[in-house]
Amino acid sequence: IFLSLQQDVIAGFLYAILILVVFHPVVDQIDNFNLTYKYAPLIIITSAFEMTAVEKIEEQLASLRIAKRSTLSEEPAYLLDIDVSTPAQSEGSRFVAVSCSNKSIRMYNRETLNFLREYSSCPGILNGVRFAHACDSLVFSACSDGTVKCWDIRLATEKAVQIFSGYPSNVFISFDINCSDLILCAGTEEVEKDTFLVFWDARGITDCASTGKEPLGVYSESHNDDVTKICFHPVEPNLVVSGSTDGLVNVFDINKDNEDDALISTCNSDSSVSFIGWSGKDYKQVYCTTHDESFCWWDIAQLDTEEPITLLHVLDVRDTVCIENDSLHYLVGGLYHKKADKLFLIGGTSTGNIHLISCGTDGLSLVGTLCGGHSATVRSFSWNLADESLLTGGEDAQLLLWKPGAVERSPAKKASMKIASSVQKRVRVHNSSLKSRKK
Repeated sequence: IFLSLQQDVIAGFLYAILILVVFHPVVDQIDNFNLTYKYAPLIIITSAFEMTAVEKIEEQLASLRIAKRSTLSEEPAYLLDIDVSTPAQSEGSRFVAVSCSNKSIRMYNRETLNFLREYSSCPGILNGVRFAHACDSLVFSACSDGTVKCWDIRLATEKAVQIFSGYPSNVFISFDINCSDLILCAGTEEVEKDTFLVFWDARGITDCASTGKEPLGVYSESHNDDVTKICFHPVEPNLVVSGSTDGLVNVFDINKDNEDDALISTCNSDSSVSFIGWSGKDYKQVYCTTHDESFCWWDIAQLDTEEPITLLHVLDVRDTVCIENDSLHYLVGGLYHKKADKLFLIGGTSTGNIHLISCGTDGLSLVGTLCGGHSATVRSFSWNLADESLLTGGEDAQLLLWKPGAVERSPAKKASMKIASSVQKRVRVHNSSLKSRKK
């Protein structure tokens, strides 16, 4: 018995040496990524968690059904932008604001999609819509007349309670308000070779719209064409990213004294920017889609390192994502899913199908498709991560609320609506001679 035990110990010792010889190179590779042996199980667990997170999103998407749809108004219009009010404390979101192609902002009840009221700025064209973060009754929109207007849903009046005035030549086509509701920023069309990002102090909203607020200042050197998108950082009130038809995506720290110092990074998408956003656990990444359906994704945290900041650049998403028995005609925008730590793109078809696309540094892949809702191109969306519901708006003038496992009382699909939009998609030829100013 003792001899047999000795043999077992020797065999075990030799087997351990064999394992070290075979697997030592692999362990060295792991160390090269600044990991140690004790972290090896975490790699497997993390990968499994990521798969589980994406699979969970797939299940949630597969269970989405139309819960409500808004009734068509007397004047149908394209639904170009959607924002949902931020809930106060534990309450649910109460309002939905929609920017329409008929130069108006329409307000709806969040749960029922019942129409509440409409704000207009004729003859000016309203571009985009945003709620204040701390007060869900204040809604903003940029106007082509050189102002940004604010309305208070609590009041009976349809007049703006505050007007933020730009400079005489300004035509605003994009805007955003920062997460602390302190600073408002709007981007202009190019007028006589001038393009501006204009800033205002957004505090102290009153009911006296006759006293328009003057700008705090402008940035005028960082873009040389229309500023199509502006997006403040979700949690850092001093950070803002802007996108333009000049192809540049600029990140600014507005706490700096001047524009040159404020410009943290300039990334070149090589095309006209249609959508921008922040992503990553600490929102250290920015991404954009373009009017010719390309996708760019950068890691701003790598600016001070030797590592490249480009995570992924897809020249044409339509040719990259494989969709069985269907196709991808356009991109609507993107969404960072914080719970899953995953970036997604929303795209679709001209017949109303909606595709959810997963983004990874190794490429793009289809997660799932929503069918049977819209009958024409989808132009806007808002995803509520709290209850995993989805709002979508399109060129069929329909506003749809999708919820997991919902049952629609009147499921009849509306016929495609043929209307002429007063807002034309802005597509410019990219100036290839423009070079990135920073890494």
